[in-house]
Parts: sequence; structure tokens; C-alpha cells
Amino acid sequence: MLTINTVHENGHDILTLQGEVDASNSVMLDEAITNLVESGSKSILVDAKGLEYISSAGLGVFMSYLEDFQEKEIDLKIYALSERVLEVFNILGLDQLMNLYQDKKSALSD
Repeated sequence: MLTINTVHENGHDILTLQGEVDASNSVMLDEAITNLVESGSKSILVDAKGLEYISSAGLGVFMSYLEDFQEKEIDLKIYALSERVLEVFNILGLDQLMNLYQDKKSALSD
């Protein structure tokens, strides 16, 4: 089960992920990001403290937007990943392609 909440705060769009992202619901994450991109967002923060698991389908959603984010100068920052989920990002080398932060404060100060 996945719950996604989106709020606009001080010029940033914050996606809060709660639960698990897998093949059955990764389309929800894709739609949430698409909506932000189409609305002209320039700063997307992903609050992942409630993210318990992410499958390759979920990771693929983030990967599919990397070029778009660069072209449209959209800043994507993911923060508060659990150790388990962060390890998946690290193993796949995604920590080299995405901006990952320990918490919201460090994401906002960078």
C-alpha cells in the first residue's frame, strides 16, 4: 500500500511517501511527479521517512525523470530514506545520480 501527499511549502513541492512503492502502485508515484512537472514546479522534495520499501519499478520512476529534471532545471531532492531503502539506492549507484539527504533541513540548506 502506498500513500502520497503533496504540499506546496515556501516555493517547494513536497511529496510525502508512506508505505511501499512496487510494480502495482509505481504509477501513482509517476502521476504525482508528472503533475508537479506539468504544473511548472522547480523544486521537488521527496519526504521518504515513511517509505518502507521501493522496488525496481519505483526506482525506475525516479530514473525516468532525471533527464526531464535536468532539461527543465527542476531540483529533485530525496530525504529521510531509511537505512534499508538508502542501501538499495547506494547499491544501484543512484546516490551518484540523485540528491539524497539525511533530513529536510539539510535538503533545504543545500
